[in-house]
Amino acid sequence: MDQAADGNDEQLQAGALKSSTQFHGTEAVAQARARAHTFLAGLRNEHGVPVSGLAAELVELVVSELVTNARKYAPGPYLLTLELRDVCVEVSVRDSNPALPTILAPDPYRIGRHGLEIVAASAQTLRIEREPGGKRITAAVALAGPADS
Repeated sequence: MDQAADGNDEQLQAGALKSSTQFHGTEAVAQARARAHTFLAGLRNEHGVPVSGLAAELVELVVSELVTNARKYAPGPYLLTLELRDVCVEVSVRDSNPALPTILAPDPYRIGRHGLEIVAASAQTLRIEREPGGKRITAAVALAGPADS
């Protein structure tokens, strides 16, 4: 069955709000975007953190791209972590494929494989790290939009 695992873990620790959810299956991309939307709404409404409209769109886009890649290239479940870090939200996806992806140069004639290119352009920072049993890709998206800075 396609679903998100019941392992939601949201807590305020050392000044950082964090949420982790394990996903698997084809419906996970939409569920992950919805989880990001809920997380950002919680930052705004429950914790008074300013989140620009552009930032919300970029976080959901980054979540969508990273979860799509995990679903496409790694067997088994994958873990989405959203964490407030200073003026950014870190979007992290951990999967079971240890192969590190390559960000391809822009190519308007290439069909597909633009996901990490989009993530890199949307994020303040992008880290790709091999971990025991797989890898983790983390993108930090600024919460303030251009008009908010």
